[in-house]
Amino acid sequence: MVEELKSKRVLVIGAGASGMVAVKSCLDEGLQPVCLERSNHIGGMWKYSDKVEEGQASVMKSTVINTSKEMMCYSDFPIPAEYANFMHNTQLYKYFELYAENFKLKDYVKFNTEVTELRQADDFDKTGRWAVDYKDKTSGEETKGEVYDAVLVCTGHHAEKKMPNFPGEDVFKGKIVHTHDYRSHIGYEDKRVVVVGIGNSGLDVAVELSKIAKKVYLSTRSGSWVMNRVGPGGKPIDMVGQRRHLWALTHLVPGWVTDAVVENNLNNRFDHYDYGLAPKHGWSSHHPAVNDELPNRLACGAVVVKSNVKQLHETSVEFDDGTKEEDIDAVIYATGFTFGFPFIKHPDLEVKDNQLPLYKYCFPPNMQHPTLALIGFFQPLGAINPISELQCRWATRVFQGLSKLPSKELMLNEIREKKENMAKKFYKSTRHTIQVEYVPFMDEVAEALGCKPDIGQLWLSDPKLAYEVTFGPVTPYHYRLHGPGAWSGARNAIMTTWERAATPNKTRPVPSRRDNNLFMMAVKIILVALLIKWLIDYLI
Repeated sequence: MVEELKSKRVLVIGAGASGMVAVKSCLDEGLQPVCLERSNHIGGMWKYSDKVEEGQASVMKSTVINTSKEMMCYSDFPIPAEYANFMHNTQLYKYFELYAENFKLKDYVKFNTEVTELRQADDFDKTGRWAVDYKDKTSGEETKGEVYDAVLVCTGHHAEKKMPNFPGEDVFKGKIVHTHDYRSHIGYEDKRVVVVGIGNSGLDVAVELSKIAKKVYLSTRSGSWVMNRVGPGGKPIDMVGQRRHLWALTHLVPGWVTDAVVENNLNNRFDHYDYGLAPKHGWSSHHPAVNDELPNRLACGAVVVKSNVKQLHETSVEFDDGTKEEDIDAVIYATGFTFGFPFIKHPDLEVKDNQLPLYKYCFPPNMQHPTLALIGFFQPLGAINPISELQCRWATRVFQGLSKLPSKELMLNEIREKKENMAKKFYKSTRHTIQVEYVPFMDEVAEALGCKPDIGQLWLSDPKLAYEVTFGPVTPYHYRLHGPGAWSGARNAIMTTWERAATPNKTRPVPSRRDNNLFMMAVKIILVALLIKWLIDYLI
C-alpha cells in the first residue's frame, strides 16, 4: 500500500512562489512531482527581467515587498534574520533560491517548458488522471499526452493584463503602457505622465516617477485608503495588525466601528479627504493600497490626484470632472490583471468575469475525482505565500486519500455562501471576486488540513506559547505546531519572531534605552494642573 501511494506522479505547473512549495509538499507526502516551468528560473514574477514577455509577469526593478518577512515566509524555513523586514525583490528572490537549494527542489523542475494543453486522460472516469501536452521552448520539441495522477496549477494571477480601453487611445501620440510592461523610470525623465489606477502598482509607479518626471497625475475612479508598511514604533504594520485577538474583535463589533477606528488612524497619518484620496466606501469594503512615500509626494506637488479618465486626445488627457491636462507624454495603466487557464480544456475551469467557483479557492467542486487543485488564486489583505503553502499541503493530502473533501452539494453551498458574503462586504470590482480575509481563511484551510492551532490545549500545556499564538502576529509557523507536517522548530520560530524582525536594524551600537514613562506621566499631571488653574483664573 505504501509503495502504491509513493508511485503517484503529480504535475506542478509553474515554479514560482507557489510552485516551489507545491513541489516540496508533494515530496513531504511521498508523491513524485514533476514541475514544468516556461521560463529559465524559479520565483515567477519575483525574478526581475528587463525583457517584457506577454503572459510572464515581472516586478519593477525597484519593487519592495508589501508584507514583512516574518509574515510571508514558508512555514518551516524562516527568512534569514539579517534580511530586511520589507525586502527588495532581489533579496526575496535570494530567499526563494535558498529554499529551493535547501530542499533540493530544482531537481524536479523542467525549465523552458511551456504547457500547451491540459485535459482529462482517456481513463479519467476510472482513475482521475490527467494528460498534458508541453513544448520545450529551446529545442521546439513537443510532448503529447504525458499522463499524471494529479495536478497542481501554480501559474499565478498577475500575468494577463486588464486594459481599460478609453476613448481616444487610437489618436493619442504619447506612450501607452500597462504596469505589467513597466520596468523602471528610464525614459520618463522630465515627462508629464498620467498613471491610471490606485492599487499598489499604480502608487509605486507614481511615486517612483514623481522623483524624475516633470509631473505625475494619479487618476483614480474610486479613491482608496492608503496604508503604510511601517507601523507604530517602526514595527511592520502586518505584524502589528494581523493577530488572532484583533480578528476576533472585528467579528464581535459592527463593521462600521472597525472602519471608524482604522480610518481615524489612517487620517491621523495624512488626511485622505484633504489629499483627495478618500473613497466613498469604508476601509473594510475594499483592498487598501500600501505605500509609505505617497503623502510626501502629494505634499510637495510631485503627484497630483485626478478623477477617472474620460477620454484621451492627441496630446492631452480629459478627466470625468471636466478638467484636462495638456502635453501628456505617457499614460500608464495600473488597472490590474485577470486570471485564467487557457491551456486547460475543461468547461468547469473557464473563468468568467474573473470568477471561477472553487472550494476554498482551490478545488473545482464538480470534478468526479479530486485530482486537480489550483493554488494561489485568491487576494488576501496580507501575504499570499503562507496561504498557498497551506493549500498545497492540504491538496497533496487529498491526492493521497488522507484528507477527504465534503460532498459536491456542501462544497457548492460554501462557495455560494462565500460569494454572497464577499458581495456584501466589498464593493463590486474584479479584484474583489477572489478576495479573502487573511487570518480567518488561513485557519479555515488549516482546519481542513488538520493543523489549525489548538489554542485551548496550548493554554493548558504551554501558556507562554499560547500567549504568543493568541496575541502575537499570526506567522506561518503557527501552522507547523501540530498535525500533518508538524515541524520541531515551530515553537522556537514563534518565540523568536520579534528578535528576527529587530535584527536587520541593529547596525550600530546605541545607548541604553531611557524609560521616560514616569517622567511623561508627571509632565502630563503638571500640564493638567496648570490648565485647571488657568481655567479657574480665566472664569473668575
